[in-house]
Amino acid sequence: MDHGLLLPVEARRVGFVTGHVLSWADACGRRGPMSGGNGASDKRGATIYDVARMAGVSHQTVSRFLAGKGGLRPRNRERVEAALKELNYRRSQTARSLATSRTYRLAALGYELSGTGPGKMMQGASQVARAAGYSLDIVSLDPVDDGDLTDALDLLGNRDIEGILATAPTEALDHALEGLRTDAPVVVVRDADLPERPEADGVDPVGVHALMRHLTDLGHRRIAHLGGPPAWVAARQRADAYAHAMRAAGLEPLAVAAGDWSSRSGYAAAPEVLAPGGVTAVVAANDRLALGLMLWLHEQGIAIPGEVSVVGYDDVPEAAFFHPPLTTVHLDFQAIGAAAMRSLITMIEQPDVDARPRFPVPELVPRASSGPAPELP
Repeated sequence: MDHGLLLPVEARRVGFVTGHVLSWADACGRRGPMSGGNGASDKRGATIYDVARMAGVSHQTVSRFLAGKGGLRPRNRERVEAALKELNYRRSQTARSLATSRTYRLAALGYELSGTGPGKMMQGASQVARAAGYSLDIVSLDPVDDGDLTDALDLLGNRDIEGILATAPTEALDHALEGLRTDAPVVVVRDADLPERPEADGVDPVGVHALMRHLTDLGHRRIAHLGGPPAWVAARQRADAYAHAMRAAGLEPLAVAAGDWSSRSGYAAAPEVLAPGGVTAVVAANDRLALGLMLWLHEQGIAIPGEVSVVGYDDVPEAAFFHPPLTTVHLDFQAIGAAAMRSLITMIEQPDVDARPRFPVPELVPRASSGPAPELP
């Protein structure tokens, strides 16, 4: 997650348009080519005067509506909304910025955006930003190259960004956020280490505890954990939640083996996971780790779940088609990204309002990869 040295909103430079002077009405927006049947020119987009004429209200009323101000009569609001839709009205971002001295530009930072979870999260964030009239710069970071993080920070430092959304933080990203010098608000997803910033704490522990209750209810007592990379906050949260749940059940946590979130690393770590002996269940920190572990168990002739139950996390679309189908925890990543972006926009537009995100609760998805604990000799 990156933070550059950003100018406060009040210090944004004033832009100029060559060739004509923008009126307040023009500054509120335009639309693309349209037929003249609605009273607007064929060669220009609809202005708020066109909208006002169709809605039967003043252009000041349309301006107040577009600016998000209250005090409009419900009937007038309905008429303006209908006219905007009928005229296919589109705001000009440049004109809007000139009129408000704002950029309406946000940045979102994340790792492994080609993955299901990160990709869905960015999709949800992007949809909310677009609906609110903001543009969103999405910056994909390399988790093993700190220089990439530095470059991203430098990039944002040269842009007028009004807010930053950071997903899946690592230690390097945490340090960058702590040292960020900017007046732009920052929302961090899944970060329990920066309590002064709005964050998504509690999502991962809830899901891990659900998995652990599921396994202990099935009679498992020797439960191992296949973790993610320790530099990732989410991996540490899930490992800590595993250990806490084990102790809460009166059980001793086993040593945690770690992978890099990939199926290949789950396969490679499998012998270490089973090394303590007598393990009857494994909680993998994500579904891809679980997939690699399951392949290794199949190759060793170890039955799933007859001898060892395996559970994952995230509920990727393929999880239902693993062999056997994988018990996991479903996270609505798109809703998480949307909630985080709504929080960021609230911080920008209503700084005195509590902007802490409210995320959907993770849901246990029981499938055939988990079953009753076997009788140990």
